[in-house]
Amino acid sequence: MESLALAFSSGWASGINSYLVVLVLGGADRLGSFAEIPDVLARWDVLVVAALMYAFEFVADKIPYVDSAWDIVSTAIRPLVGGAVGVLIAGDSASTSELLGGLVGGGSALAAHSVKTGTRMAVNTVPEPFSNIGISVGEDVAVLAVMAFAIEHPYAAASVAALLLLAGVVLLWLAWRAVRRGWARFRAWREGRRAQERSGLP
Repeated sequence: MESLALAFSSGWASGINSYLVVLVLGGADRLGSFAEIPDVLARWDVLVVAALMYAFEFVADKIPYVDSAWDIVSTAIRPLVGGAVGVLIAGDSASTSELLGGLVGGGSALAAHSVKTGTRMAVNTVPEPFSNIGISVGEDVAVLAVMAFAIEHPYAAASVAALLLLAGVVLLWLAWRAVRRGWARFRAWREGRRAQERSGLP
């Protein structure tokens, strides 16, 4: 069950930033040789590729509209990485099947990625870049904290990841609700202006 908890946490985190997950797990295994972390994640070639991709995503994730485009590209990547990490974690466990580990990791990654993508599209309606930067930094900090916690306390970290996923769903609903209200007010204002112009009023 510990492997499933770690697969869920790493899956949720992969849905937010899959490359940072690989860096945290691989770096921790290289520094501390944790039994529950698959050794393949600690290979130098894996870490170098993950670091390069994380550096690219670190920049792209903070630019309005570029982040949404990158999220669309990552729709296949993040769940795939989450599922692959789940399979690797389950493969090192004698009590969990690789299929179950992959389903847990990939499923939680897909859910987290969907919430992130929808939230970013809503945030991009705000005409300033600071919201994107703040949210992106917050996401990276959350991924780093959850994964560092998951290595030593997989059950507690999985509970935190589940709460963060639920909070993300609520935040997404509130964000899109605010966007719809804003567009309704804008349309009402535009119709009012057109009515004034037709009537000849200033």
